[in-house]
Amino acid sequence: MLKNFGRKYFTGKFAGFFAIIGNTLLFVIKLWAGIVSGSVALVADAWHTISDSLSSVVFLFGIYISSKPADENHPYGHGRAEIIASLVIGLILVLIAINFLYGSVIKIINKETVNYGYFAIAATIISLVGKEIMARVSFYAAKKEKLKSLEADGLHHRSDALTSGVILIGIILERYIWWIDGALGVFVSCMILYLAYRIVNESISPLLGENPDREMIEKIIAISREIHNNDLYLHHFQMHRYGHHTELTFHIKLPGDFNLDEANQITAKFIKKIKSELNIFATIYIDSYTKTDQN
Repeated sequence: MLKNFGRKYFTGKFAGFFAIIGNTLLFVIKLWAGIVSGSVALVADAWHTISDSLSSVVFLFGIYISSKPADENHPYGHGRAEIIASLVIGLILVLIAINFLYGSVIKIINKETVNYGYFAIAATIISLVGKEIMARVSFYAAKKEKLKSLEADGLHHRSDALTSGVILIGIILERYIWWIDGALGVFVSCMILYLAYRIVNESISPLLGENPDREMIEKIIAISREIHNNDLYLHHFQMHRYGHHTELTFHIKLPGDFNLDEANQITAKFIKKIKSELNIFATIYIDSYTKTDQN
């Protein structure tokens, strides 16, 4: 396993491991502070934080899996294992969010108050600063490795830092608003539900199959114009994603009397250019037409 964890994406891997260690430590601190103070908001935020560690584990797992070559049983590689793992994490987060949402509402109904104390304040400040540091590390790694998943991870860390800021404000206002902890618990639960929705939605889409977006189609059309002067009439696009490996099939049209060798040269050049510019493995089907058809 470790042989696949070489120098490739080294900075990205460092950011992933850094996030796992940092989020795990923050989870312990916030969970402890939440239990000591009896705060459902802090306990919910602690579980929100550990979910980030799970996301980082999936990210590292994806890098490892994507480095494994395709084999006889998996001709398109092993990338969808990462998607399945993300889907499982998303469903677990749904259950966690519902549990804390219920607890928060019950706390408001029963008019339960909380005495946060200095430890809760310190834990929240540590979380805010720690998450911002993780965000900056992820942004740096994303820029260096050109990995969109790391950029998204950095935005997630920053949103968590803002969540910690909201909780800190709530702690300060606790002496004036008795229901603030329950309300913050509802807020954090909704944040977890939104995160779970995004993870599940982004996981289901590639599993069910999807069409390439308009931007990608326009890039492919632009490439077609570079390799052939005439319109190739691109149509019938289908895309299948396997983690970091993407397969794309589409049709082009050439005259019925077109030279077969030249047609093969066009498709070979087209496939090579799509791979080099978009990192997509393309399969191109050739349809024929007559001048009468085009008129």
